[in-house]
Amino acid sequence: MLPNSGKLAGRTLFITGASRGIGKAIALKAARDGANVVIAAKTAQPHPKLPGTIYSAAQEVENAGGKALACVVDIRDEKQVEDAVRKAVAKFGGIDILVNNASAITLTGTLHTPMKKVDLMLGINLRGTYMTSKLVIPHLLKSSSPHILNLSPPLNLNPVWFKNHTAYTMAKYGMSMCVLGMAEEFRGQIAVNALWPRTAIQTAAMDMLGGEGVAKQCRTAHIMADAAYAVLSRPKTFTGHFLVDEDVLREQGVHDMDPYAVQPGHPLLPDFFLDEDPEELARQMEQHGATPAFKPPPSPSPGGPIESTFEVIRGVLSEELVKSTKALYQFDLSGEHAGVWFLDLKNGAGSAGRGQPDAAPDVVMTMDSDDFGKMFAGQLKPTLAFMSGKLRIKGDMTLAIKLEKMMGRMAKL
Repeated sequence: MLPNSGKLAGRTLFITGASRGIGKAIALKAARDGANVVIAAKTAQPHPKLPGTIYSAAQEVENAGGKALACVVDIRDEKQVEDAVRKAVAKFGGIDILVNNASAITLTGTLHTPMKKVDLMLGINLRGTYMTSKLVIPHLLKSSSPHILNLSPPLNLNPVWFKNHTAYTMAKYGMSMCVLGMAEEFRGQIAVNALWPRTAIQTAAMDMLGGEGVAKQCRTAHIMADAAYAVLSRPKTFTGHFLVDEDVLREQGVHDMDPYAVQPGHPLLPDFFLDEDPEELARQMEQHGATPAFKPPPSPSPGGPIESTFEVIRGVLSEELVKSTKALYQFDLSGEHAGVWFLDLKNGAGSAGRGQPDAAPDVVMTMDSDDFGKMFAGQLKPTLAFMSGKLRIKGDMTLAIKLEKMMGRMAKL
């Protein structure tokens, strides 16, 4: 572990997405020096599945020895970012360090990524990073030790990092391109660098993407916090670098990485964008319960993603499934791939397809087509979808619950 040196004492850090995960870990590391930390994130109210809010994170910063300012910020909203920057300067007298940590991720192929997801990733990762930097830079130029640190990967044009999730790669590389350009634009004035983990880091996002059992293959966020601390302690002449956490720490004399592991001694998953057998990464993820987001996408279907989902559904139909279910389902889908579909688990060996069923359905499910795909892929629990209002059910609730059995089979394919 890297000890604190006191170099960030009195410095003001503006950290996006700092209510949890890596952003919060960096905030707490700086707080132990007595730094001022602006927690700029969206979560003001407790989330049902994600830990922490901007206020709980701010309290932890104060408890660790720093001073905190909690700001509700969606970095896609220019006014919210402007307001947070203004409040930070008013409270702390300026800003010395910007950590662009906030990010969105959807690991799906071109035909299976709705445009609202593309817009979300580009809006947060690329535009949000650019805009936040633009608004903070005037204040960094007044600092004696100004830094921008983007949590983004080296620019690696190996096609393997594009083919399964082009939209995410473009959005994440947008953050890295900000480093490439701004480091040169402000050379001699502001240090602008990127930091990326060598292995998977245990965060709430990783828990959701990786599935059960993935945590033991991860390191904790402390390794990224220690590496970020080392980078932010350097002079402003240290700029334009694409850094990997483990390499940074080794340069600082830290050679034992086991203390950072969730389960020391267990094999670790490599992270994306570092050419260390990426196909093996996907295989390991599947072995330990990964969600389909990490699996190779299905072959595109001429009928679009909903037809692809029904192709998989037809693949698991059987007389045994019909016998144990005895129900006829209708799906009224809205959104990008709107339409009516049916699933007959009442007759013969079952059938499924587009259009109204031949008889009155026992259950009618109404939802967005994107959420429908997630539900059948195991990425969205039906109960959570129903409780959150994403799924509306009309008919026999007992038969609706039985459908989860089929979803469980599909998620394992």
